[in-house]
Amino acid sequence: MGIFTKRTKAEKSELVAVFDIGSASVGGALFFVQKSGVPKIVFSVREKIIPQPQIDPKNLLTEIRKALNNVARQMAVSNFGAPKKIFCVLSSMWHISHNRVIRIKKNTPFVFTDKLANGLIEKELKLFKEDYLGQYVKNDKQIRVIELKNIKTTLNGYEVLNPYKQKANDLEMTLFISMAEEEVLSNIEDVIAQHFHTRDVVFSSFIMASFTVVRDMHSHQKDFILIDIGGEITDISIIKNNALIGSASYPLGSNFIARDMASILGSNLEEAKTFFSLYKDGHAEERIHQRFDPIVKSSQTRWLDRFQSSLNTLLNDISIPNTIYLTIDKEFADFFINIIQNEQFNQYILTSSKFNIKLIDNSLLYKVAAFEKDTTRDVFLIMDAIYINRF
Repeated sequence: MGIFTKRTKAEKSELVAVFDIGSASVGGALFFVQKSGVPKIVFSVREKIIPQPQIDPKNLLTEIRKALNNVARQMAVSNFGAPKKIFCVLSSMWHISHNRVIRIKKNTPFVFTDKLANGLIEKELKLFKEDYLGQYVKNDKQIRVIELKNIKTTLNGYEVLNPYKQKANDLEMTLFISMAEEEVLSNIEDVIAQHFHTRDVVFSSFIMASFTVVRDMHSHQKDFILIDIGGEITDISIIKNNALIGSASYPLGSNFIARDMASILGSNLEEAKTFFSLYKDGHAEERIHQRFDPIVKSSQTRWLDRFQSSLNTLLNDISIPNTIYLTIDKEFADFFINIIQNEQFNQYILTSSKFNIKLIDNSLLYKVAAFEKDTTRDVFLIMDAIYINRF
């Protein structure tokens, strides 16, 4: 299936489009793939989605479609021409991903071949589809594999980059597989086709994109945690020895605190968002701050509880890396960084030292992407473009 074959980069610069589908916004960018490894972004746009009082996947997909239509229309009339390829990077709101480990141990040596690899992968894909259908998909919905990556392969206990035609008694392959509902993917393809006249879209997960970019940028940092806090969902990924060993998600993103406030105060969501903004920025009057404080602290505890339980599930007694790379909308960054750096929490989860949180922002990415003059710097789209530039 070619998962061990290194892709050949474009011989010359070519225009590519990427769409970033989150849980609270849709972004889009046009950029030139460059052999230097540094993409040149010439157009970038993002449209936010108004949060709803309750999360309803069907309604959210409708809003995503509307936002995608607006973003695609702006990209199509940007006068940069038609992109040669179109990519779409999905947040975990729209897909499910898992690491799958394949193990074979025999008394006599065997040769690693295409036939062996393909047979093992096809079997594992079938098992994953069965698990996915049984646990996550209802009403006989169709699903599609969107991503299959080799994370790590070892022969006789030693990691190898290209195992083909090598002999071994012991094989272990770690695969990263992502699947999504056909309805979601078709809706995205329909909108893109309206503006770019093609349904040929390559889908990827933001989990894999962010892992690859951070790993390659900070190769000295072999153990770390990736946290992506979107509007409706938080993703946590654990990396040990430069390998993605697991990911977990829970439905508490940056919007949930405003929902908690709206529910307790009996206000609408927009009012609650304003209250929360005043609170987190330190602009609320003292009596208002005192009223909001127990609500926010309760929400913080709920988020931390899910964070800790996710870490425990992923690590299963493996030591917790203390370096965190965080992606989040800038307006919420300081608030969530303060939560994670809480002294009591660090002691509670028994880290060897305090978390060292590195916010992935423009200052961290400024050397790995180039920009047309006056192009908006969107951190998520920059990471998408850097990742795609490797294809």
